[in-house]
Amino acid sequence: MAVAKVIEISASSQQSFEHAIKTGVEHATKTLNNVRGAWVKEQQIVVTNQQVSEYRVNLLVTFVLED
Repeated sequence: MAVAKVIEISASSQQSFEHAIKTGVEHATKTLNNVRGAWVKEQQIVVTNQQVSEYRVNLLVTFVLED
Protein backbone atom coordinates (compact mmCIF):
# COMPACT_ATOMS: atom_id res chain seq x y z
CA MET A 1 0.00 0.00 0.00
CA ALA A 2 1.35 3.42 -0.92
CA VAL A 3 0.73 6.66 0.91
CA ALA A 4 1.26 9.94 -0.93
CA LYS A 5 1.56 13.55 0.11
CA VAL A 6 0.71 16.68 -1.87
CA ILE A 7 2.58 19.96 -1.45
CA GLU A 8 2.14 23.31 -3.15
CA ILE A 9 5.06 25.11 -4.76
CA SER A 10 5.43 28.26 -6.84
CA ALA A 11 7.71 28.70 -9.83
CA SER A 12 8.32 31.48 -12.34
CA SER A 13 9.91 32.05 -15.71
CA GLN A 14 10.50 34.94 -18.06
CA GLN A 15 9.97 32.60 -21.04
CA SER A 16 6.60 30.81 -20.71
CA PHE A 17 4.16 28.96 -18.46
CA GLU A 18 5.58 25.67 -19.75
CA HIS A 19 9.09 26.70 -18.73
CA ALA A 20 7.86 27.75 -15.28
CA ILE A 21 6.20 24.34 -14.85
CA LYS A 22 9.33 22.47 -15.94
CA THR A 23 11.49 24.58 -13.62
CA GLY A 24 9.20 23.92 -10.66
CA VAL A 25 9.09 20.17 -11.25
CA GLU A 26 12.88 19.98 -11.74
CA HIS A 27 13.49 21.74 -8.43
CA ALA A 28 10.90 19.60 -6.63
CA THR A 29 12.54 16.38 -7.81
CA LYS A 30 15.91 17.56 -6.49
CA THR A 31 14.60 17.78 -2.91
CA LEU A 32 11.72 15.26 -2.87
CA ASN A 33 11.91 11.52 -3.47
CA ASN A 34 9.30 9.54 -5.38
CA VAL A 35 7.60 12.45 -7.18
CA ARG A 36 4.73 10.92 -9.16
CA GLY A 37 2.95 13.90 -10.67
CA ALA A 38 1.90 17.52 -10.47
CA TRP A 39 -0.97 19.67 -11.58
CA VAL A 40 -1.24 23.37 -12.17
CA LYS A 41 -3.40 25.07 -9.57
CA GLU A 42 -3.00 28.65 -10.78
CA GLN A 43 -1.30 30.63 -13.51
CA GLN A 44 -0.45 34.32 -13.29
CA ILE A 45 1.46 36.83 -15.36
CA VAL A 46 3.32 39.99 -14.46
CA VAL A 47 2.93 42.93 -16.82
CA THR A 48 5.70 45.52 -17.07
CA ASN A 49 5.62 48.39 -19.57
CA GLN A 50 2.51 46.93 -21.20
CA GLN A 51 4.23 43.58 -21.90
CA VAL A 52 4.26 40.23 -20.18
CA SER A 53 7.49 40.14 -18.19
CA GLU A 54 7.05 37.00 -16.06
CA TYR A 55 4.98 33.82 -16.01
CA ARG A 56 4.10 32.31 -12.62
CA VAL A 57 2.53 29.01 -11.68
CA ASN A 58 1.41 27.38 -8.46
CA LEU A 59 1.83 23.62 -8.67
CA LEU A 60 0.47 20.84 -6.49
CA VAL A 61 3.16 18.15 -6.44
CA THR A 62 2.39 14.56 -5.41
CA PHE A 63 5.07 12.27 -4.02
CA VAL A 64 4.91 8.82 -2.40
CA LEU A 65 6.11 8.60 1.20
CA GLU A 66 8.80 6.07 2.00
CA ASP A 67 8.28 3.36 4.63
